[in-house]
Amino acid sequence: MTARIAVLISGAGTNMAALVYASRMPESPYAVVLVGSNNPEAAGLALAQAEGIATFALPHKGLTREAHDAAMEAAVLEAGADHIVLAGYMRILSDGFASRWAGRMLNIHPSLLPLYKGTGTHARAIAAGDSHGGASVHLVTPELDSGEVLAQIAVPITPADTPESLAARVKLAEHQLYPRAVADYVSRWLDPAALLARLRALALALPDTDERESHGSPGFRVGGEKTGKYFAYFADQHHGTPHIALLVRTGSMDELLALVEDQPEVYFKPAYYGASGWIGIILNRPGVDWDAVAAWLERSWRGAAPRRLTRLMDVAEEF
Repeated sequence: MTARIAVLISGAGTNMAALVYASRMPESPYAVVLVGSNNPEAAGLALAQAEGIATFALPHKGLTREAHDAAMEAAVLEAGADHIVLAGYMRILSDGFASRWAGRMLNIHPSLLPLYKGTGTHARAIAAGDSHGGASVHLVTPELDSGEVLAQIAVPITPADTPESLAARVKLAEHQLYPRAVADYVSRWLDPAALLARLRALALALPDTDERESHGSPGFRVGGEKTGKYFAYFADQHHGTPHIALLVRTGSMDELLALVEDQPEVYFKPAYYGASGWIGIILNRPGVDWDAVAAWLERSWRGAAPRRLTRLMDVAEEF
């Protein structure tokens, strides 16, 4: 499934152009479905229109930050985008807008974060005597330039560099970095290693758990080395299914079958394990609700954990 991204710009849109043309390459995991701007005169809008991409422009003057963000967000949603990519969008976003798109909004910043957040990055790097400037792709959070860094590229600073000459070379590097970082991020739900790492972090955060391979799959146990019981498995397209999945315990076969019937895009009855009441939660799909995955893990853990552990967790949750 191809991710649908909206790119927000304020000017020339050269990073937007890099994203658009990379999306036209074979097997690109994303497509640009909207280019939006707070500047109706932004040159990048004309490029997007020439490429047949929907555009939206709304000046921010006279609007509150929240009102302008809401209008931009409405255009993004109408275009059916599932990610927003900021590419020279010269607006500080409202906290609400950033929070609603947490994990689904990316930005590129012209420094090697966490160095030099904000503006004037190249002049600051030169003044500090740094050997390199560069660019960072990061997730957007309400705090400016503080989200998780997804990718970086370093650009040497020469003795003759000015902020302008360094900026020109960093911009060339950005055009290489941004499409690759966006592609990697939006396709992460297809990567078994990335899915297992996220699942492992959730499973091993539960009390008295360990990981042990079982029938060729990573499994998670609770209760100790000798008497531990499995409460979850990670299955990577096992037994002929196309699914990368979490297998967990259900309360009954009736519950399992009802979930599979009602939400076949989320659940399936796994071969071998399904006969014992285990359900498969499909992970290689966009939009996985990881809070729900964590809840399933805890529920399955409770079904396998000795009473001493569940009692301790119950007491802890009371406080």
